[in-house]
Amino acid sequence: MADKGRVTAELSRDLTLFHITMMGLGMMIGAGVFIGIGISIRESGPGGVVLSFTLNGLIALFTAMSFAELSSAIPRAGGAYNFARIGFGRGTSFLAGWMEWFASSVAGSLYACVFATYTLEFLARLGLLGWLPFSLDAAERGVALVIAVFFIYINYRGASETGKVGAFFTLGQMVFVVGIAVVGIVVAIADPTRLENFQPFMPHGWHKLLVTMGFIYVAFEGFEVIAQAGDETIDPKRNIPKAMIYSVFIVTVVYALVSFATVVAVKPSPDIANPIEWIGSHGKKGFGAAVAALLPGKFLGYLLVTLAVVFSSTSALNATIYSATRASYALGRDRMLPAIFARISPKTNTPYMALAFTGALVILVAVALPTEDVASSASIMFLFLFFLVNVCVIKIRLNMGDELSYGFVMPLFPIPPVLAIAAQAVLAVWLVHMSFIAWILAPVWIFAGLAIYQFYSKSRAVATADEIRVFEEEAAPEGDEYRVMVAVANPRNALELVLNTYKLCGAKDARVELLHMVPVPDQVPLSDAEQYMDVGKEAMVEAMLYLAPQFPLSTTIRYCRSIARGIISAVRRRKADMLIMGWHGETQARAFRLGSTIDPVIERAPCNVVILKDCGKRDFRRVLVPLAGGPNGAFALEVASILAHPDEGQVVAFTVGGHRKFDIGAFLADHVGEMHLPPDRVEAKVVAAPNVADSILKEAEAYDLIVIGCTGQPPALRFGRDPVPDIVARRCQKPLVMVRAGVGISSFVRRWV
Repeated sequence: MADKGRVTAELSRDLTLFHITMMGLGMMIGAGVFIGIGISIRESGPGGVVLSFTLNGLIALFTAMSFAELSSAIPRAGGAYNFARIGFGRGTSFLAGWMEWFASSVAGSLYACVFATYTLEFLARLGLLGWLPFSLDAAERGVALVIAVFFIYINYRGASETGKVGAFFTLGQMVFVVGIAVVGIVVAIADPTRLENFQPFMPHGWHKLLVTMGFIYVAFEGFEVIAQAGDETIDPKRNIPKAMIYSVFIVTVVYALVSFATVVAVKPSPDIANPIEWIGSHGKKGFGAAVAALLPGKFLGYLLVTLAVVFSSTSALNATIYSATRASYALGRDRMLPAIFARISPKTNTPYMALAFTGALVILVAVALPTEDVASSASIMFLFLFFLVNVCVIKIRLNMGDELSYGFVMPLFPIPPVLAIAAQAVLAVWLVHMSFIAWILAPVWIFAGLAIYQFYSKSRAVATADEIRVFEEEAAPEGDEYRVMVAVANPRNALELVLNTYKLCGAKDARVELLHMVPVPDQVPLSDAEQYMDVGKEAMVEAMLYLAPQFPLSTTIRYCRSIARGIISAVRRRKADMLIMGWHGETQARAFRLGSTIDPVIERAPCNVVILKDCGKRDFRRVLVPLAGGPNGAFALEVASILAHPDEGQVVAFTVGGHRKFDIGAFLADHVGEMHLPPDRVEAKVVAAPNVADSILKEAEAYDLIVIGCTGQPPALRFGRDPVPDIVARRCQKPLVMVRAGVGISSFVRRWV
């Protein structure tokens, strides 16, 4: 049974690879060409306009790979909103959805304005607007409103209707735009003197390139609409990444060719002394004027330009309304905005109320702001949004790569998103030179969103399956005391954890944090999670009976689809200095070295980690510590000296010689102050053997406990080889402790990123 008050209607799955590719192309090939080219030529010159589109295409490709990877793993309506929800939680996800809604809506306003500008310009040249009782600018606003209303209705008809209409208009625009590019190339070949228009290449300096790149970045946002189609696309894991990469590649080539054709379109004449200055003087209409001069016959030229604009701007308008509607629908679906946004029409299966609010926003911006400020506002918001998505892809790959099922994985990770992040930050800053209003409007919208989240969404948002939920938690007092977090799962291993935790906490004079992650099956709703909490509570009570009389203690009970991610999050949130966990032994899953929970915790926990295997209620009189140097070895020595019997315990620091130079005596001398046993009860032993792991296992037979440091080698550098500590941990039949020290730069990154 569905939860009370939740929306149970679903979006229809009708869109093919062709449909969503056309939607992406349709959203991109619009204002980027018709508004951007003339203004870019004016600002950065003939070379600048070609470079602006080409370099932006490269940046867009990097971001498209981030979108493609995340969309293949999380194919749901909402796009960046969903990615941020999983990567950073509710607050950041609301901001992403809020920006996504605004960016796509403003882009829609821009395309409506482009349609109105070029259509009325053509009619004015035919002398058909002399009867207007008001200004041409007012007429443009009126036409923009009418065309926006028309495509709001098309979107209401349903995703299939939207996709078919969008594909038709996109095919039409591709025919016209590619035709213009071909004519430009033919003209340049036939008349090589036209290439002189590229001199000087960048007349206003190379810094202007950053201005025009930021201004026209809105022309590359089409893959964002593809991400919104996850709930309505056939086979989304395969088709969505393909559509994103295809559309960015196609549009970059088209933009570069069309901007080249525009530069060579005009030749010097008695009326045009400098073709480039003449094109730039037309501003947002510069492309139309240049192409009209390129094509034979003045009337025919303006007719073809107008037709190209009609197809391109309407296709882009259709796609942006679709995208903005899905972004606001996702916010309503998860109650980040009022539930009215999530209402779906039973007749057309479209989120009609989200569409209504989106339509109102599109119309408002279209009739209220100048075109250049509309374009800049859309660009800066997309730059902010894509910046966030590139950060999300890094965070999600690192924290959840073992949880998600990817249909596409970007190559050379994390280089593409890092380069995109740097480029987008620079372009956003430089965009202030094009439109100061955009740098006012965008922050105002963002701060308004933060206020809405704080006072409305934060308390109403619906939990998703990917979130970490806190069921019960005792607030730990602020302080500088050493904090040890103990992850308890069931009563059977609680005593084992408690006895060794007792020793470690006593040595550190620590505060104890007991953590239990509730194992709720995926098919069980979170509302029924309490029935799975009893075992964990019993284990925590067992631990508290031993620890509470001796140490300050607090508890937390949480749920997360990934136990490892939940533990790491709790460690970070509760500011633990040490994490203690139990381990049942060798895993049967080939995808993990030690287990689906242990592996991620060892690699990502931002603190000291102690993993106990079969330690039980025992006294450890002889403790073996295999060493090879490094911080994990030093921490292993410290832990061994704590767990060893306080009166009779002996610690043997053991190393296998012959593989690399390691002075174990000097190592012990350097760390003698960190050990909790007298120096005469810590000795060194060196053996020569061909196999390090086998030597350690053979030596371990004579000891009560083995304490070994985890490998310090990153997973990417292991090349499929099992590290020695992992081999020993899996094969050792004696009680064993694995440790990893939370020190150095890597620990700092794990703690804060």
